[in-house]
Formats: sequence, C-alpha cells, structure tokens
Amino acid sequence: MAGPKRLLALALAAPLLLSACSGGSDGGAASGGGSDLSFAVVTHGSAGDAFWDVVQNGAEAAGKDLGAEVDYQSDGDPQRQSQLIDAAVNAKVDGIVVSMANPDALQDSIKAAVAAGIPVVTINSGAAQSAEYGAIGHVGQDETIAGQGAGQRLAADGATKVLCVVHEAGNIGLEQRCDGASQGLGTDVTLVQVDINDLQAAQSTITSQLQSDPSIDGVLTLNSAVASIAASAVSDAGSDAEVATFDLNGDVIAAIQNGSIAFSVDQQQYEQGYLPIVMLQLYAKNLNTVGGGQPVLTGPGIVDADNVDEIADLASAGTR
Repeated sequence: MAGPKRLLALALAAPLLLSACSGGSDGGAASGGGSDLSFAVVTHGSAGDAFWDVVQNGAEAAGKDLGAEVDYQSDGDPQRQSQLIDAAVNAKVDGIVVSMANPDALQDSIKAAVAAGIPVVTINSGAAQSAEYGAIGHVGQDETIAGQGAGQRLAADGATKVLCVVHEAGNIGLEQRCDGASQGLGTDVTLVQVDINDLQAAQSTITSQLQSDPSIDGVLTLNSAVASIAASAVSDAGSDAEVATFDLNGDVIAAIQNGSIAFSVDQQQYEQGYLPIVMLQLYAKNLNTVGGGQPVLTGPGIVDADNVDEIADLASAGTR
C-alpha cells in the first residue's frame, strides 16, 4: 500500500514543481504562484516527539518545494489545539492542516474555519469525522485496518494473548488500533492504560502485567517511545512475550535489528505532513480535491528484520 501513495505524492507535486521552476529569471517558486500562500499545520503531538517531528519535516519540505509558507504548531491539549486553529483562522491563512485525535473537541473550530472559507485537510486521526466537519480531504492510515494487520502478524508469529498499550486517554485512533488488533488476532486484546509523559511508570505497569499473567505472549504498543520501554519491561519480567509497535524512531529500528522488537506498523508520517500541503496548494490554485471523498492512505506497512536496514538510513534523515 505504501508504494502507490509515494507515487501519488510525486504525481501531485510534479506539476506544481514544474510551474515553480518555470518562472524565469524573476525567481523560481515566487513566480510559480506559490509564495503568496500561507498554510497552518496544527497537530496534537508533543514537542520533540519523534513521530511528529517527521510530520513537521514533511510539511515544511512541501512548503519549501512549492514556495508556500508553512507554520507548524503542535499541542497535545485539545483545548489549546482548538485555540491554535482559531488563531490561524483569525490570521486568514489560505489553508489549515489539522490532526483530530479528539474530533469532538475540535469540531467547532474546524467548522468555523470552513465557514470562513478556509479549506481544511485533516490528517492522522479522525477520518470518520473529516468530511462531516467540512474538510476537503483526509491523509493518514485507516487505524482499524492497521490494527488488523498488526493482530494478524502477531497471530502468525504464534501470539494468543496480547497486551495493547494505550498511551493517550481519549485518543480515538488508538482505540481503533486496539479494536483492529483484536479482530486480526481473533481474540480480544487486553487493554492497559499508561501515561506517555511518565515512561518510567509506564514500564513498571507493563512489567507488572507480564509478571501477574505469564500467559501473555504478545505486547503491542501504539507509539515508538512506548515500544522501547515495553521491550525493557519484557526483559525485566523475564517474559518471552513478543513486542510489536506502531511507528518508528531510531530506538525502534535498532530494536528490530537486534531482535528485541519483532516489527513495527509504519504509517509513513512524512507523507501526512507533505501531501496535505500539496492538496491545499492544488485547491487554492485550481480547486482540485484528492481522494474522491475517501481518505488518502499512507499505510500500513510492516517494517521488520527483512527490510529494516533499508529504512534505517531514511529514518536517520528524518523522512521515515
């Protein structure tokens, strides 16, 4: 599934890049018509989060390639995220990209942006509410399908009783991942709630779960930072449980290489930053929409021992 989406990115960007390069001696992107546009990106990630850093890299790279101004801001508090959207509306930006981990909390702000004539593209979470709120498109992975893929892979590896570690309460996408994992595994996963802002406590919680139930033979985390502490928890508990995760960072890649993490479900978040800027540019310049009312999928793809070495260099460059 990943390959066609990468081709989509190139196909969407190519005509705009050509126009940006055809402006003659007066100067590239500006004469291509992109530099007069400004886009705001408002996500729910935490500062310094490896996943969202890659999203930001993608959005800013698209802005540079297309000659558009991109202002990226991120806040894990839904109320603060709504305020950032409102501020972008007040600034009269030409388009807004927003992740919707808590769609209900953002509904009024997104609808206000649409009512003000500002096109919105949603990313990552909240695909089901995207069109309802008036967005012109959604870019991300289908979390239920991704969860099913993870569950199926765990089942194929022999897992029968799996912990699904949720690190953000109220995040609808994480709930969908665990639900999908249950479907793919063929039996309900056991949910365990941890706080991503206290990884030491999270590790203790996972260790305790493994020690209290030795029949647990799989741990599925939904975040790359949590994956690393889950691998440590398995070691601390003396467990043989297989660890798998969603998303990549350098530690996860190293852990896949050394065998302490079996695989990662990669949603190619660089595309979740890059593609929406292209989509907003196309809409602003030509009233184009992408996806035909369906999400533009960036995943899932599996990174495991078979392909991790190829991915490692790209991750080091900040694009995977």
